[in-house]
Amino acid sequence: MSEQLTDSGSADATETTEPTDAAGSEQAGQEQDASGAPRLSKIQRLEHEGDIAADYLEELLDIADLDGDLDMDVEGDRASVQIGGADLSQLVGRNGEVLEALQELTRLAVYRETGERSRLMLDVGGHRAEQRKRLVALAETSIAQVRDSGEPLSLEPMSAFERKVVHDAVAAAGLTSESEGAEPKRHVVILPA
Repeated sequence: MSEQLTDSGSADATETTEPTDAAGSEQAGQEQDASGAPRLSKIQRLEHEGDIAADYLEELLDIADLDGDLDMDVEGDRASVQIGGADLSQLVGRNGEVLEALQELTRLAVYRETGERSRLMLDVGGHRAEQRKRLVALAETSIAQVRDSGEPLSLEPMSAFERKVVHDAVAAAGLTSESEGAEPKRHVVILPA
């Protein structure tokens, strides 16, 4: 990697391909990270996050003596892990509080391994999928109300996941929304067009 200075004096990074030695420090056309290891594509990084998370969660299920099937996927720009199977309601908790905590612990486990912040999404027993359906329906009703009244509408306080679902539904309907307030009272305000 070499740097060139532009007329404005700022550094402009330009990649150069140099021959490699017998040790093969750079494979043909593949970028490397700071440690010299091949840099993974975005999908490969997300799949790797999912694998780390699945291993962590599998260990946790073994320790807790719970049966569950793990399914890892990449959804959009984040890794996603679902735990299904027997009654896992204790991993969801009241209003998804245990699920939120478990997701944060899993993200920390991924961070510990990769050194990068994870946006991994965890679902247990389809709780988040059901929650998403309910929130989209709430957003659609609220959007119709805002369009009819022409006035902003404040919704009840929600978790970050819930707010994101509502914001996405509002944006898809062509309106805008904002999050206001401080946790745990942070809520979505849907604005008229």
